[in-house]
Amino acid sequence: MADWSLLPKDLLYLIAQCFETPFDAMRFRSVCSSWRSVVSPRRHRSPGRFPFLPNHGISDTTWGFYLTKRSVFRIGSPMDRSTAHSNDWLIKVEEDVYGRNKLANPLSKSSYTPLPKNFPKVLDLLIFPAFELCQEYVLHYLNFWPMSNRTGDASDLYREKVAYKCLNYDGSEFVLITIHVSGKLAMFKSGDGRWSMIPHSVLPYDDVMLFKGEFYAVDNSGATFLVESQDKITLVAEPVFGGDKKILVESNGELFLVDMYLTIDSKENFVLDDENPESILHEKTVGFKVFKLRDDGSKKWIVVRDLGDTILFLGENCSFSASASGLSRCKGNCIVFIDGFPCPCEEDDGEFKGSDISIFYLEDGSISPLSRHAEYSLLFWPPPYWITSMSGI
Repeated sequence: MADWSLLPKDLLYLIAQCFETPFDAMRFRSVCSSWRSVVSPRRHRSPGRFPFLPNHGISDTTWGFYLTKRSVFRIGSPMDRSTAHSNDWLIKVEEDVYGRNKLANPLSKSSYTPLPKNFPKVLDLLIFPAFELCQEYVLHYLNFWPMSNRTGDASDLYREKVAYKCLNYDGSEFVLITIHVSGKLAMFKSGDGRWSMIPHSVLPYDDVMLFKGEFYAVDNSGATFLVESQDKITLVAEPVFGGDKKILVESNGELFLVDMYLTIDSKENFVLDDENPESILHEKTVGFKVFKLRDDGSKKWIVVRDLGDTILFLGENCSFSASASGLSRCKGNCIVFIDGFPCPCEEDDGEFKGSDISIFYLEDGSISPLSRHAEYSLLFWPPPYWITSMSGI
């Protein structure tokens, strides 16, 4: 068997040039000491320390914004994957403004604090194989009042999520787009230092994403656009209509569109709040349709009736795909999703977590709670025993 530690340094340098994220460099350096000595850690801007983004009149309720980055990881079991007890684990990691890492639900903003006492302080990548499934960026507002230190999600500007593109090695130059409360696109370029509205679509936009290094946006009809600049927007896919919310997802290098069908549902076991009467109602997902963009330039979405081994995960701030065979006992051809509005949901620790996670099966169109499917539930919190059992190592 070849000794990978003896690979030529010139080849290692070439491999390092292909890294897309700091995590790629981290995994590379964890292989052996000789690889670690050749490739230095990538000094990207710390995720919790993006520059201040000024307001410039784009919002009436805040001084400005700052950006945070979160990554969703698949953590593999150190056990033999052929055993009946082997199961991978999904977790979201965010570095806050103080440089501290926080763990959160992969599909929502709910963070897990405090962590269990037996949770390890360090995860050794030589023991736990880890793979980054997606990155998400979130805008936070700085409160309008001068003496206030409060911050929060930029709900008046930010509607669904932020698509972010780094323009240089250290992350000091970047551009991002998000969806303004008006439904139009808003773009911020670090070089300009200001926000720009993109008054392009008549219909409101539902989603934005970075796909193959370019910005894509989809409106409520399913019409999808390549957004190159404020003045250059190109239609890449015609509308599909039908559903209530459109979501873009990348899977195996192809662009997918998920059309979500919603209905208004009243919540059970909720006491009417006079200040928030809308709290007794929320949007409930009743179905999906999945489409894939044709690669022949026809600008057509084609219906997908079978995802094969693929699972689509739809979260509050990012959507991603994963191979079911890479998630141990799970099966593909389904969508794991979170409803976008709060609802009563009790977790194992008895705390109010805020949102339901459910599974939609393309084969029969059925929807059922995550809690009814042990093989999928094990992907989420609480951490598996093979994580907590390593706390003393």
